[in-house]
Amino acid sequence: MKTIFELVQDKREPIDLTNIKDYFGKEFIRTDDINIPDITEREFVKHYTNLSQLNYCVDTNFYPLGSCTMKYNPKISEKIAKKEKLTSLHPSASDDDAQGVLEILYLMDKYLCELTGMDGFSFQPSAGAQGELTGMLIFAKYFKDKKEKRKIILIPDSSHGTNPASAALASFELATVKSDRSGNIDLEDLKSKLNDNVAGLMITNPNTLGLFDEHILEITELVHSSGGLLYYDGANFNAIIGYARPGDMGFDVVHLNLHKTFGTPHGGGGPGAGPCGCKDFLVKYLPGQRVIFKDNKYHKICSPETIGNISAFNGPIGVIVKAFCYIRSVGEEGLKEASFKAVTNANYLLEKLKNLLPPAIDRECMHEFVLSGERLKEKGVKTLDVAKRLLDFGFYAPTIYFPLIVPEAMMFEPTESETKETLDEFAKSFEQIMNEVETNPDLIKKAPHNTPVRRVDEVFAARNPVLRWNKELSPKPT
Repeated sequence: MKTIFELVQDKREPIDLTNIKDYFGKEFIRTDDINIPDITEREFVKHYTNLSQLNYCVDTNFYPLGSCTMKYNPKISEKIAKKEKLTSLHPSASDDDAQGVLEILYLMDKYLCELTGMDGFSFQPSAGAQGELTGMLIFAKYFKDKKEKRKIILIPDSSHGTNPASAALASFELATVKSDRSGNIDLEDLKSKLNDNVAGLMITNPNTLGLFDEHILEITELVHSSGGLLYYDGANFNAIIGYARPGDMGFDVVHLNLHKTFGTPHGGGGPGAGPCGCKDFLVKYLPGQRVIFKDNKYHKICSPETIGNISAFNGPIGVIVKAFCYIRSVGEEGLKEASFKAVTNANYLLEKLKNLLPPAIDRECMHEFVLSGERLKEKGVKTLDVAKRLLDFGFYAPTIYFPLIVPEAMMFEPTESETKETLDEFAKSFEQIMNEVETNPDLIKKAPHNTPVRRVDEVFAARNPVLRWNKELSPKPT
């Protein structure tokens, strides 16, 4: 497909600006090239509309990214979030002028506390990773106030990559805890690493293998008994809403990805929301302002012991409103049903695929599962090749090469949004690809074949990114 500059074939007749110059004054008229393509509005709209249709998205394709929960986003939430009374409200508006938004923040705080077993939330974090950083800064402030110099955060080897990054940004040192053969945290390895220098453990439950840790209560008890805190990465919370609460498992701090769990769009760098919640003894450290209801009115308050602002004002309000709409639309039973269907869909698809490629851990999964494509290497085929070939069938690729502890990993998360028919079609396509591994491996190694862009050199692209228009790479026609 041509770039916008390549659409220009001939110089068009310039517009006569004589009268405009006389009206505005010559000093306000640009004389140099403004570097925009000389095309009509019709051509402009046509170009970018066609360009937008080349992308995969949750509204057009099955998007089984593991550990990302790319569920369908209800359009009614978009409509409500765009109401003028919300979009025109200035973030510095007084409490009297912002009672509606403050009520939403107040109720969302209550809803998330009820769902997670926490006692208070801050909505300032704009993404999951920022929620993690918030939690780690709370850990640091807590131990500083206790005058304890605990410097180590334990991270499972199956963790999300943002976990160690967030802990390091908060100036903690890192230590890895191994997984056992069943995909749980290895209790003996955990015990060997607990000491009075450990500030806490960060864990996702269900973990990135798609498994609920069978020893979670013992794990949290061990960490607490050594004086450490527990952090819950809520990226996989979509699997357990209404069935289990991190607070009841023993966690002290949690973040949630509103843009994953509660049906708001995400991807492409935003929008997102990663509110951070904690137990009562840590609430005073939460960043920014929280909302209380007093004297028949909503008020913003700020604790003098807060870690400070993690972002501006009260966070990404538009995303919070959409999540609020989702929760109010489906209700308590609807949230529970969503988790049930997410887990059911994952286990159904696992049963369909496990005879084609072996699962990393042969257990009943939660909302996602991981297969290993290691045996494909016998035919010279890699996980990356299978992912590329899936694009030819109209499906987005699953997460690949993660978690790192699984060789040639492929992680699938179908979410609750997909129908049995979609999952059956996906499984049928996957089976065909596995047959091609045996009969025509070169076909897979050169995939995709019918997408707008074919196989690209991803290493070169990553090491030599083009961040702005370059006339040598894409010259404008003269």
